[in-house]
Amino acid sequence: MTAQRLWLCSWGQWRRNFAQVGYDDCVPTTPFCPDGWLAPFLPDGRNKKVPWGLRRNCTQSLKSGMAYAIARIKKLKRSNLAGSEAHTARQRETPNADSDKQNIRFIGTNNPTVTLDQLVMEKIGEQKRKIRPDAVYCTEILLTASPEYFRPNCPTQAGYYERDKVDSWLSASKQWLDSQYGSRIVRAELHLDEATPHIHAYFVPLDEKGQLRAKHFFDGRLKMRQFQDSYSEATEHLGLERGIKGSRAQHQDIKDFYSVVNSGIEPDTSLTQLQLQAKAADRDRAQAKKQQMEATAKALALENELKDKRIKELEAQVAFWQQQTQQLRDLDLEDVAWELGLNHDQQRWRGHGHIINIDGPKFYDFAPDQQKGAGGAIDLVMHVNQCNFRQAVVWLDERFGSASVERAAIAHVKNRASDIIQTEPRPQFTPPVEDKANWSAVEHYLTQNRGIPSDCIQMLYNQGLVYADQQQNAVFVMRNLDGQRNGAFLRGTRGENNTFKGYEKGTKRRDSWFYFSLGGKATDKTSTAILCKSPIDAISRAMLEYLIRGDVPPERTVYMAIDDIKSLPLERLQKVPNIVVAFGNDKSSDAAAQRVLELMPQSQIKKSKASDWNQLLKDYGQQLRLQQQQQSQQDDELSL
Repeated sequence: MTAQRLWLCSWGQWRRNFAQVGYDDCVPTTPFCPDGWLAPFLPDGRNKKVPWGLRRNCTQSLKSGMAYAIARIKKLKRSNLAGSEAHTARQRETPNADSDKQNIRFIGTNNPTVTLDQLVMEKIGEQKRKIRPDAVYCTEILLTASPEYFRPNCPTQAGYYERDKVDSWLSASKQWLDSQYGSRIVRAELHLDEATPHIHAYFVPLDEKGQLRAKHFFDGRLKMRQFQDSYSEATEHLGLERGIKGSRAQHQDIKDFYSVVNSGIEPDTSLTQLQLQAKAADRDRAQAKKQQMEATAKALALENELKDKRIKELEAQVAFWQQQTQQLRDLDLEDVAWELGLNHDQQRWRGHGHIINIDGPKFYDFAPDQQKGAGGAIDLVMHVNQCNFRQAVVWLDERFGSASVERAAIAHVKNRASDIIQTEPRPQFTPPVEDKANWSAVEHYLTQNRGIPSDCIQMLYNQGLVYADQQQNAVFVMRNLDGQRNGAFLRGTRGENNTFKGYEKGTKRRDSWFYFSLGGKATDKTSTAILCKSPIDAISRAMLEYLIRGDVPPERTVYMAIDDIKSLPLERLQKVPNIVVAFGNDKSSDAAAQRVLELMPQSQIKKSKASDWNQLLKDYGQQLRLQQQQQSQQDDELSL
């Protein structure tokens, strides 16, 4: 008969399961647990169906999800030591314990005459203070993993485990106990006689000074979380997961721990097939709900960890800026006054002929022959000591140190800069002087050399946006967004191959641009902004659209020259619905255009088919002239 795929379970488990349906001689073949009808080998060659409830007893593990590292504690008073020892040392009968299996004590003596109480009291020794009657003398630590780890193919088979799994877990747990608690663990045993392997370890909570302090280790939610984190990190290489961080679940006591240790005890075999099926269906639904909740909880935990990380980053930034602020803060003037030998009397600092009132960073001298004030530590030293700036800096360095002097110097400069900003008049941009005698030459250059229609040049000239200076340069006027002249771009026109171009001295490049508007009404809001790399390119682009369309744009359109991303009027342009970036074809222009696209997603990049928009305008104009000549010849031939 062809071998059939059956469960991977112990021989005893097989006989117990199949005895319920009269299959005493069934034999397992291959290590699979299929969720379907089974066909075991039977002595008489019969092939019977096995109830689904029995199948599920072992197949449930294949759907049970991940395995967890588990660590619990119980605080023991001295009166609790004997009772705990009676259970862990098997001095009394223990339910669900298999007396045929041997437990392993891997820390502490195996001498049965040495009690746990003796070990604990010997470790505690002499204490500086009298131990309270209700003090915690010892902490019982219980370590294990969920059954899915020890028997991954059949977690519900109580008492069964894979030896290599236990060995790996025991080695990791021993290393963790030694690194965390060292010789303060007076006894530890591995229990193998119950449903799931687990460790009992007894820790005497002595601090670094040898004093009994259980709260130092386990008091509060944060310390318990650190305890859980530490054990999880020690066993994560085994594939064990930690429980959900930040869960609202309450800590389990030792007595609740046995619900984990004894999980997998076989179901009541007295149930009928229908009852087994119903119970199995309930467990399936509960398991699916549990896995869904675990997935949700892990997602929330990850989100919380990311938020905690962000909070720490922001806290670090706040601390940095607080430090920077402290470095920029001036010295306390009252400390300086005290060092200067002045005495505080009647809300004034008096001495050396001075009567000084200090109000934060400012001071004023009310002495009859003084009657003046200033601000900052350096000014105060210069005033009282009648010294210069350099001498005041040296005096402060001797008394407050170099770091404090730097703070005082920065504050001094800030005060001086503030005074200058408030009192010094703002420099006004002075545009190049216009020379009307040179305008015809400049106009000829723009219309003939650059191919710009004369009507357009005349319109810009009438608006005061372009004119000629004394050097016969074409002056393109740059304005801020309110229309005020703040700069000028110059383009040389004298000579055959004049390549001069640049900005007039005093131009505010971050707050002025060459721009003009076409289409719509003057009162309309701008619908489209077309950005070019130079004034001539901006004019050329506008004229190309005019020649192709045969009219100005239907909606208000602004044409603006932007030669660098630093001068982009971002705040104003973000309000414009349509942005056309028409910088150029070279790599630097491409990079600038991409940067504009990142800053303003409503932008579109347009490239000229020629080297620039002015060259494309000239090419287009030449085509128009050629077409006009051809049309004229055709008209002449028809007239003949």
